[in-house]
Amino acid sequence: MIRTCLAAATVAAAALLTGCSSSGGTAAPSTAPSIDPSLRVPAPLAAEALTGNPCAGLSDGQASAIGLATPGEVIPGQTGSRCQWQSAAHDANKIFISPLAVQDNGLTGVYATRGASKYFEPTTVAGYPAVYADNADLRPNGSCALWVGVTDQLAVGVTSSILVGPNATNPCPIVEEVAVAMVQHLKGDA
Repeated sequence: MIRTCLAAATVAAAALLTGCSSSGGTAAPSTAPSIDPSLRVPAPLAAEALTGNPCAGLSDGQASAIGLATPGEVIPGQTGSRCQWQSAAHDANKIFISPLAVQDNGLTGVYATRGASKYFEPTTVAGYPAVYADNADLRPNGSCALWVGVTDQLAVGVTSSILVGPNATNPCPIVEEVAVAMVQHLKGDA
């Protein structure tokens, strides 16, 4: 159930970020809001590879050190591909990295959905702007969503589906650990 809710939450978040208007029978993308200066990233990360291969967000060594089985698996979706890593200890536990490629205003786009979020907690990840946010609060059930601005145009979701083990009722710390590792990897520090 959590995996279904997680997939639905990711699709819903992306849908909120990609409004369309109708003009003459053809759908046209809505005008994206400008990038909020307070959400600008300090130094854009080399994130181009993520949109084609979201598993490029972590090295195999990083994933193993966190307790994830390698390699990650690319899963295509309606809003772009995401990478899924299973826990090495519990097959039921998964971590996902999902570049939000359906909009081009980075974390500003996630902030635009603030009103639809059940939780919205701004933070930073290794010095990069981020926010814990989702349209359903399933954190007590192992699902946490953390959005990180890796460039001014690209936000990346790091999410969990943890059904068993010590993080099942407190998944956000492991999601943050993965997000920090992703930033370090994209910076070339890992």
